[in-house]
Amino acid sequence: MPLDLTEPADPSSTQREGLWTLNFGPQHPATHTTLRLILTLDGEQVVDVEPDIGFLHSGFEKLGEVLDFNQYVTIVDRMNYISPMANEIAWHHAVEEMLGIELTPRTKCIRTIFAELMRIHDHLLCLGTCVLDLGGATAFFYAFNEREKIYDICERASGQRFHTSYTRVGGLLYDVTDDWVRMVQEFLRTFPKAYADVQKLVMKNRIFIERTRDVGYLSKEAAINGGATGPVARASGVERDLRRDEPYLLYDDLDFDVICSTAGDCYARFHVRVLEIAESLKIITQAIARLPSGPVYAEGTGKEAMPDKREVYQSIEGLIHHFESIMPNRQPAGPKEELYSATESPNGELGYYLVSDGSYRAYRARTRPPSLIHFSLFPSMMRGYMLSDVVAVLGSLNIIAAELDR
Repeated sequence: MPLDLTEPADPSSTQREGLWTLNFGPQHPATHTTLRLILTLDGEQVVDVEPDIGFLHSGFEKLGEVLDFNQYVTIVDRMNYISPMANEIAWHHAVEEMLGIELTPRTKCIRTIFAELMRIHDHLLCLGTCVLDLGGATAFFYAFNEREKIYDICERASGQRFHTSYTRVGGLLYDVTDDWVRMVQEFLRTFPKAYADVQKLVMKNRIFIERTRDVGYLSKEAAINGGATGPVARASGVERDLRRDEPYLLYDDLDFDVICSTAGDCYARFHVRVLEIAESLKIITQAIARLPSGPVYAEGTGKEAMPDKREVYQSIEGLIHHFESIMPNRQPAGPKEELYSATESPNGELGYYLVSDGSYRAYRARTRPPSLIHFSLFPSMMRGYMLSDVVAVLGSLNIIAAELDR
């Protein structure tokens, strides 16, 4: 009797003749040492998949209950460690919305630039590593070479290349310098050539096309019902992007397109990411050209926003302000309320549900990470495909393990 691949396999079906169980990962190179998939196979055809998310225990959300709104930025950095500053922007966007803080124009512009640099950074890794997992190395090196330049830009602004911990409530750790602006402009000048090379190496590679086209189909209805967002949803025809639909920072004033496809397969998900890189370049070009002068910390907000470093070092008022912003027994009180706020991270909607008890830390800090949602869709996307397709489908979802078991 032929297998019904539209529904999950019966738990007892693994005992049926011809079906067997295979552990895929965490040692498999394509699972990057942290993901595990329990596959039920009929020969080389996938009957069912059970994703296991318990290989990177972190307790991130519990830490949000003991660290204040500024300290917790070091933790959100580590949820999606491929685009950490996008996590910081999402976290402090939620906190500032709760506290009623309006950012300065300069801060909005700098955060917008970094948000799009992180999108390019994340998409390049997704493309490079998946091509590597499928057997091609050249595009991987091209992509990672450009990512190093973005690391340099992050280091110039924050002092750190990886976990930048750069945003603060109402502002930024440091203001950017003229050298930083020149580095961004140089990146905008040199990146398009490398981007064109990566695009050709990936999207016009016959082997890559054959391994990804018509594989891992996700319909528009399934994407909506499953809560998919970002490139995964847009590749299935879901035209939703929080930068356009619920604009924040500078996005309401910038010209960019929301990239969508209707194919819903692995190739479409990669293609959407490739085209989004070009849109991010457009956004950064517009933002850097209109970078205003002025402070990077919100003013007139009491002690919620920290003072500028120059004030801390050069005036007693700034020093006292800084002291009262960081000392637990002197920190400002927050409102007693709850809210959900989200941004469009590289992988999709990254949201925070905050519950405040009136202190300067969250009573509850619940994360809505895109990777967890997309990993839950993986079984339905794999049923009926071949064992060799697992690598392509998993890579097209760009699962970041630290967003799973939080």
